[in-house]
Amino acid sequence: MSVSIVHVVAADKNNVIGDGNKLLWRISDDLKHFKSVTLGKPVVMGRKTFQSIGMVLPGRDNIIISRDPDFRADGTYLTRTIGDALALGTTLAEFGGQTELCVIGGAEIFEQTFAHTSRVYFTHVDAALKGDAHYLHADFGDWRATKLGRAEKSNKNQYDCEFLRYDRQS
Repeated sequence: MSVSIVHVVAADKNNVIGDGNKLLWRISDDLKHFKSVTLGKPVVMGRKTFQSIGMVLPGRDNIIISRDPDFRADGTYLTRTIGDALALGTTLAEFGGQTELCVIGGAEIFEQTFAHTSRVYFTHVDAALKGDAHYLHADFGDWRATKLGRAEKSNKNQYDCEFLRYDRQS
């Protein structure tokens, strides 16, 4: 079985994914979408992303990349390099019968893993916000897009958004 490395990301019209290690929106339907895409699969994230989430994501092997030798987080796998995280995640995915390893942020981790990515689950948030973290690869001109759904602005969703899956063309 082959394991694909995928990104799971939400960004606004300016490709902003966050500010000060925080999301800039509250979209309940995006959280449900995120859970449905990642549940049961290993997830790779940087230390700051893990700390901003504030907990281990249940039902997933949480793999954290940190250069801080003193960082510890119960219930997670800790790696020092992206290569180690991807290798561990691939092994865990294979062992668990999964075909995807999900990279969930932050911006630096997305940047360093993009060349290995064959699919991106992308939530387009219908807003133009200011932030310090961006998804730099949001030009999917030569990727195949599949619309997965959308969420309307409501009391649960701060903004409209659209859920797409982009597959890299060989």
